[in-house]
This record gives sequence, structure tokens and C-alpha cells, in this order.
Amino acid sequence: MSAVAYPGPVSLLSSIGALGTESARNKFEDLEVGATAWIVLAVAIAILLAIDLVRHREDHAPTPREAMLETLGWIACGLSASLVIWWVWGGGAFGEYISGYLIEKSLSVDNVFVWSIIFSTMAIPLKYQHRVLFWGVFGALVLRLIFILVGSALINRFFWLLIVFGAFLIFTGIRIFLHREDEGEGETTAGLGLLERVMPVSEQLDGHNFFTLENGKRAATPLFAALVVVEVTDVIFALDSVPAVLAVSKEPFIVFASNAFAILGLRAMYFLLANARERFHYLSHGLGAILVFVGIKMSVSHWYHLDTRISLAVIVMLLAIAIILSQQKAKQLGADDAHRHHAPD
Repeated sequence: MSAVAYPGPVSLLSSIGALGTESARNKFEDLEVGATAWIVLAVAIAILLAIDLVRHREDHAPTPREAMLETLGWIACGLSASLVIWWVWGGGAFGEYISGYLIEKSLSVDNVFVWSIIFSTMAIPLKYQHRVLFWGVFGALVLRLIFILVGSALINRFFWLLIVFGAFLIFTGIRIFLHREDEGEGETTAGLGLLERVMPVSEQLDGHNFFTLENGKRAATPLFAALVVVEVTDVIFALDSVPAVLAVSKEPFIVFASNAFAILGLRAMYFLLANARERFHYLSHGLGAILVFVGIKMSVSHWYHLDTRISLAVIVMLLAIAIILSQQKAKQLGADDAHRHHAPD
């Protein structure tokens, strides 16, 4: 009698994961993305970064008008990329890209406000902040690519991780409702502590240089310290945003492209919105609701796939409600301030 070979726990887990993967991926776009597409995307990003670097080679504080025009320009680049994806891969891929782009763009607004707190806490002059953010965004692109490739590979192998990531997004969405006034200060302390273990940190700026000589020794300037802190915060935000975008697309190319074009415009958005946090009182509630929604969608996606168009409509609706309510709140606060100012003593 021949012996019957039973699969070990590792092979059994892999088999279950493979079954789940086949079922889940059939519900999302499964594209044939060759090396050429990745090269074209990398070249496009490199060209845009080079243009931005040349445009801001002189240290200066951007005006509101300049920040607005640049923000619109970056949005135009992101939408142009969506049209290319539609032309090459069809409407399904376009819908997944736009959904991912909107999720990343909306979640990035919180990142912008945290940057504002970091620069204020570390007393970084406005004219040097773009240099810090440029290299911060460059590092963010590399980190996001790593997170996306690893996350996609894990989900493709073990479908039950969808439930784990989904539960994490639901928890994070609920936590976002409870914003702290000192948000960003903890990351500042952690980033500075990490850097000071590696090398001395000067208390004085040396123009826009990241490093300087202090008592004959090479030391990091406050600009480089700010860059380290910005990168630390991006790792924290990526833990939220990457799983959120993976909830609407399982194709690494679409997920990375939507992430890349959303965060490329963060510098301009920062200079546009950094001092307008009070005008977006309910934005955190909207972002939390979006994360809860995509977390639920991700958790059940193995058994039930919500149409991409419906997901996109829900995301847009939640953002619109948060913005409208925030504007109404800002007007009410402004009216109350004016009333108190004109009230007789």
C-alpha cells in the first residue's frame, strides 16, 4: 500500500492563499504591465522632479498664487496620467487609478498639516522648507514603492491578509476622528532622537545646506534634522495610505502610479494649505470615514467585490460632505468672531 502524502502547514497555508488570490484578483483589474510601462513611469516622474528642482533652485517663500498654480499643475499631471492609463488599459484600470489617487490625495492633506507643525516646532524658515520637502517627497516615492510591492506580494499569496489590513484601516479611521492638538510633535522627538544617535546635530542653520562643520566635525543642520522627521512621518502615513489604496486595486503599477502622482504635488499643496487647518474642521472626520469605508471594503473583498464606480462615488461624496461642512463651520466661526468684535463692552 502506497503512503499518502499530507501537505505540511506551510504548503497548506500557501494553497489556501493561492485559492483566495485567484478569487480576489478576478474581481480587480489584472493588467499585463511590462518593463516598458515601469520605465516610462519612472522617466516621467524623474522629469517632473527635475523640472520642479530647477524651478525652485533659488530659495524663496512661495506666494499663495504660485502655490495655487503649482497645485493645479500637479493635479493636471495626475489627471493626464489617468487618461493615459484609460487609453492603454481601459476604463476599469482608469477607475482604480482615480480611486487610489483621490484616497492618497485626501489622506495627504493630514500629512501637510503635520509638516506645518514640524516646521513650526523646529523653526525652519519658510524659504528653506521647499528644499526639505523636495527630498522628503523623493524619499517617500522610494518608500511607497517598497511598501506597495511587499504589500501586493503578501496579499497575492495570503488572501486573509485582506482582513488584517482592512481591520487596521477601520481602527485607523476611527483613530483619525480623535486628532490631537500636538500631532507631529511626537514624530519630531523620535526623528531627532534617531538622528542624534548617528551624528551630531547643529543648532544653527548653514544656509540651505543639510550638513556643516562644527568645531572641526561634520554635523547635521536643522534642515537635515527636519528632513529625517519628515521621512519618519511619511513612514507612519504610508502605513495608512498604502493599504487604503490596495483596497481599491491589486495591481502594483496602478497603486504606485496613483500614489506617486498624488504625493508629487504635496509640496505645492503644503504651501497652499499649511496655515488653513482651521478652515477644514471636519476634514479629519471625512478622512476617518473614508478609511473605515475602504477598510470594510477590503475586509470583505474576498467574498464580495464592490464596483469601482460605486467606491469612487462614495469617496467623492464623503470628501464633498467634509469640505462643505468645514466651510460652513469656518463661516460660522468667522461670523461669531465678527459679532464679538463689534459687540458693545
